[in-house]
Amino acid sequence: MLVGKANYLCTTRLAEALKGQQELFASGADKELARIAAWANTTKEGLRHELSPPPLPEVWEHINADSSSCSRKNCDGEHCFYQRARARIRQANVIIVNHSLLFAHINAGGAKEKGGSRGVLFPDDMVILDEAHTVPEVATDHFGMRLSSYGTDRMLKYLYNPRTKRGLLRKHGGAAEQQLVLDALEASEQFFAAVHDQFLTKQAIVRVRDADRVEPYLNGPLLALIKAVSSLADKLEDGKERDELLEQRGKLKTYQTNLARWLAVGDDEHVYWAERSGKRFTIVTLRTAPIDVSPLLREALFECGVSVVCTSATLAVSDDITAFQRKIGAEGATASVAHSPFDFKRHMRIYVASDVPPPASGDSRLALDALADWIRFCTLRTQGGSLVLFTSYTDLRKTAAAIEPDLTAAGRLLLCQGADQSRTELTRTMQAAGNAILFGTESFWTGVDVPGDALSQVIVTRLPFDPPTHPVLEARAEHIREAGGSPFNELTLPEALIKFRQGIGRLIRTARDRGVVTILDSRVLSKSYGRLFLDVLPQPAYERISQETREARFKPFV
Repeated sequence: MLVGKANYLCTTRLAEALKGQQELFASGADKELARIAAWANTTKEGLRHELSPPPLPEVWEHINADSSSCSRKNCDGEHCFYQRARARIRQANVIIVNHSLLFAHINAGGAKEKGGSRGVLFPDDMVILDEAHTVPEVATDHFGMRLSSYGTDRMLKYLYNPRTKRGLLRKHGGAAEQQLVLDALEASEQFFAAVHDQFLTKQAIVRVRDADRVEPYLNGPLLALIKAVSSLADKLEDGKERDELLEQRGKLKTYQTNLARWLAVGDDEHVYWAERSGKRFTIVTLRTAPIDVSPLLREALFECGVSVVCTSATLAVSDDITAFQRKIGAEGATASVAHSPFDFKRHMRIYVASDVPPPASGDSRLALDALADWIRFCTLRTQGGSLVLFTSYTDLRKTAAAIEPDLTAAGRLLLCQGADQSRTELTRTMQAAGNAILFGTESFWTGVDVPGDALSQVIVTRLPFDPPTHPVLEARAEHIREAGGSPFNELTLPEALIKFRQGIGRLIRTARDRGVVTILDSRVLSKSYGRLFLDVLPQPAYERISQETREARFKPFV
């Protein structure tokens, strides 16, 4: 199992941090370092998630393996947890990695960086991509660029933190170099405030089309800091300390180059935007992404001279995988469709509510009242658990507020995404409760796995169309339109069909599972494209029900 370098403790960096803690950390960090050092003597893997409570971020960033100073040259292969993991990887026949880390390694050079002429991650390897329907989205994220106000602050304060008066330049620099960090921090605050004022006062995500809309306040201070860090590194002999300064110089230079690229808006094959995020929406992030990710995937995966297998339950539409092949740049690949071994005809019942007002009816209050009424009825009629899938977090919250008193009175537990628990914790609670109702959106359409009667019903509140307002979708729609195509038919609809199938797929997880799918979006009956959603259901038989007929016709298994 391969995880990112930053998850491993590097014992060499830990020893350096213990030795130089007066220069690197504020008072109080000595206890945290001592706790981690004691843990290092007992842990087998040295992975951050094994340490409870989790390490302080400002301490962990100085001692994890994500640094050039953690290397075979500097570290004892017997004691450094990351170097031991690398040794196991070199001997392994099978390596498991998530999609995000896969593309992080591809961006870092992959097999070519390791000296191979063929291969994706390692010379002469082969790759099997499970849940491959998510690959284009993950690749779009990793082949793009992301610079945030939070990340900039962390990067600069790693060098010198004016509040604690600690950092790398407290150890290796002097007042002049520390002042350069202060100048860069001030310029960063000014720059990101200008981005906010220019783009983000009214919306949280805004596409940027024109160059030089914001003054490059950060450019000069960054260049001065890069020069100073380089000069400090040149004064040191080869070794861990010089390596770390050179690494920080490289990070600053990459940041400065990427910032200039974002301001220039110069690549017609990428889309540029700014966004606000974080709990209080105060973090400003500059983003780019490729408009068409297929050429990049073709080069990164399918032109490497080795086998790449893509598998998922939702790659095909009506037994045709052509659209997905075009999307990932694998047009010439061999394609095959294997049908599910589950007995959907016997174990799945499908109901479609015909009288729920469509979301564009003009009276959102009426539509939400109808949703709440139907969800209340269907969940209370089902003795097992229900997963209720939304496309809007606002609708989720309003519906939860409307029906929670009735569920509580019936002794049923209501779980909602966005509360205190993570998705994993929510699904575990649902499994343990046996008859809970779980409200989720976005990520809950995929990846939820609750076998047995604890998940006896999936309710689809709305067809999962992504609004074409996000900069990436907007740019892709423009690209399709310019080529004479239909953005709805070629982009919006195929994506919605895949997500719809993923949501329905939460119900039957084993050969013994059985349950009900309830669709509360009448557009599957009234719109021409609705037939396509009905066609991708695991079994073709469904029953139309209404408020007048549901008492007699709605018959869950449990």
